Amino acid sequence: MSAINQKLPHLLLAFVLLLAATLASPAELREITVELENDHYYLKSEAWLDASKEDLYRVLTDYDLYVRISSGFVESHNVKAESDGKPRFYTRMQGCVLLFCKSFERYGYLLLEPQSNIVAVVDPEVSDFEYSRESWELISEGDGTVMIYNFEMDPGFWVPPVIGPYYIKRTLKRGGEDAIQRIEALAQGRDPDD
Repeated sequence: MSAINQKLPHLLLAFVLLLAATLASPAELREITVELENDHYYLKSEAWLDASKEDLYRVLTDYDLYVRISSGFVESHNVKAESDGKPRFYTRMQGCVLLFCKSFERYGYLLLEPQSNIVAVVDPEVSDFEYSRESWELISEGDGTVMIYNFEMDPGFWVPPVIGPYYIKRTLKRGGEDAIQRIEALAQGRDPDD
């Protein structure tokens, strides 16, 4: 048997694996917009992810995973629920605008409709934001899920005029695009760094 004939089964297997990987349905970012109005930032995105609503809900409500979703998070975890029973969270993010670097903390609580809606509300008394509210709506579509994400915030910190809003908007948009892929990987049980 020639060397080529011996390698043929291995080459065919490699080709089939490569083909399967390229045919897999990766997350698709359908829309993302970022706006600024009177120091109030708005981000809205819609994406289709190759994951079930249940798996996405599990990932999005587990703040221990947020450091794996975005490099902007340097610390994140679930916090013990208060007496009201609402799940609570903590995140610390870090970012730079030119030479100005800042760490931002958020403490808040979650309002949940299992498997379909998540709302994260920040407590401004113990956070670096005057206002911050995020929501995720999960809608089954085909073999996956449409995730509609809304984020609003009023920073409780100084933002360098002119250039600061530009960098914040750019960071929110780029971070959102990358986060979609990482959320999908975690929901599928994969390491997003692979």
